Amino acid sequence: MSLTDWIVMCGFIGFIVAYGTWKTRKINDMNDYHRAGRTTPWWTVALSIMATQASAITFLSTPGQAYVDGMRFLQFYLGLPIAMIILAVTAVPIYNKLNVFTAYEYLENRFDLKNRILGSVLFLSQRGLAAGFTIYAPALILSVILGWEINYTILIIGTLVIIYTTVGGSNAVNKTHLLQMGVITFGMFAAFYMIYQLLPDEVSVVDAAYVAGKMGKLNAIDFTFDLSNRYTFWSGIIGGTFLMLSYFGTDQSQVQRYLAGSSIKQSRIGLIVNGLVKIPMQFIILFIGAMVFVFFQFVAPPIYFNPVETRNILNSEYAEEYKQLEESYVQLQEGKKQDILEMLSAIKNNDELKEASLKEEILEKENSAKEIREQAVGLIKTANPLSDGNDTNYIFISFIINFLPIGLIGLILAAILSASMSSTSAELNALASTSVIDIYKRLIKKDGSDKHYLRASKLTTVFWGIYAITFALFASELGSLIEAVNILGSLVYGTILGIFLCAFYIKRTNGSSVFYSALIAEAVVLYAYLFTSIPFLWYNVIGCMLVVLLSLVFTPFFNKVERID
Repeated sequence: MSLTDWIVMCGFIGFIVAYGTWKTRKINDMNDYHRAGRTTPWWTVALSIMATQASAITFLSTPGQAYVDGMRFLQFYLGLPIAMIILAVTAVPIYNKLNVFTAYEYLENRFDLKNRILGSVLFLSQRGLAAGFTIYAPALILSVILGWEINYTILIIGTLVIIYTTVGGSNAVNKTHLLQMGVITFGMFAAFYMIYQLLPDEVSVVDAAYVAGKMGKLNAIDFTFDLSNRYTFWSGIIGGTFLMLSYFGTDQSQVQRYLAGSSIKQSRIGLIVNGLVKIPMQFIILFIGAMVFVFFQFVAPPIYFNPVETRNILNSEYAEEYKQLEESYVQLQEGKKQDILEMLSAIKNNDELKEASLKEEILEKENSAKEIREQAVGLIKTANPLSDGNDTNYIFISFIINFLPIGLIGLILAAILSASMSSTSAELNALASTSVIDIYKRLIKKDGSDKHYLRASKLTTVFWGIYAITFALFASELGSLIEAVNILGSLVYGTILGIFLCAFYIKRTNGSSVFYSALIAEAVVLYAYLFTSIPFLWYNVIGCMLVVLLSLVFTPFFNKVERID
């Protein structure tokens, strides 16, 4: 990486840390630290919500996901606008009226202490681990680029985030999110523009879209109702709605963003804007991945994108066999390139028969290329049994480093690092809020001063930062990060959502019926994850529906028990 790229990347990241720390250095009470004084306008609420969700995993792994699997991951977000409308109408006024610091305070007001603690523990258990993912992703980038030991890189990135989040709390999160989303947006559009510029002169953006579509990479919507298919319209619109309701309505890292709104109206607008903008933003990111795929149809891609694994195999006893596979792969790619150019010519000449024939040849060569690649992956795993054989997370960064001009590399890396810092800072802030307000203040020390709890919040932020860093050190074996982080959330989000749906809408349920229903539902979800092949988006539906249905069944029994007592 050039000196210019270093200056651009380090300059922006250093500015973010310094800006967030300096602007919020005088935060001196719990309301400012955890809710930014409830003075946040809607545009800051919206940007902060998006920045919290759009971690480096989004910008690093999602283009790779589209490269490998097409754009069908977009369906994951189809339920988002529906969820935003429901939450804006129901959750926002309830939280605002009760003047809560965390979502889980409401559960005690509605039910009892054990439901508040259960909701808090479920959140803390998965969000603390998820914070580790958001630290690991940018550490992965730098370790590949610079050849650094990834564990040292994780420590550096994690420490930078801990510094300004600990000093300024929610206020620091909001102020830095504005800058981070700006550079993220510019960086992604710059990457797309450069892909277009790097395509052969005779290939336009429309031609590139034709190629992506003919090769199955624009498969954004699939109306097939297939429970074994992870991403379909139905899993997105049903399972995705449940997941988004839970994430944005019950996950403190998101609830805390709109609890800071200056009014109900400002919080509502922030949520709705997020619902309107997020799907187009995700479409663009996935489309960038599809265009990277098209670019590599005209420039032979590496047979495997992880340079560390490639170096290992070339230094092993399997080096010659691997090189032979590489030669076959490049030859096949060259033949496919010529077929694609001929197919584009046939499309322009309206020669449908030739177009169909060439498309079939291209797909056959693509399948052959996949077979060669699978053989190469097999060799890599044989040479290194600890390798998972998944290089999805390296695809986009490989394109950035090898093909983008000096200066832009540093800018896009700054964007990806900014995404990581924005998401991680929000998560650490939410983890600290829940730990102090729902656990420490409620169960351990009930009579402390505001300054005491502020100090405890800062110490807890540091603790969760260290916890996330520790988990990040073991995150390398988890395959596609964008899928892994969503699978992790789906293990608990359905159960949490079920608890909150009972609290919001089913007035006849009581605390004990909901609590024990939630325990059973969580056990069923974990069983489905460990012992079945049910796609993870359906875990949210299963967990939520079980809590609601079992609560309705158990409520008469617990009403009788309470009357007897």
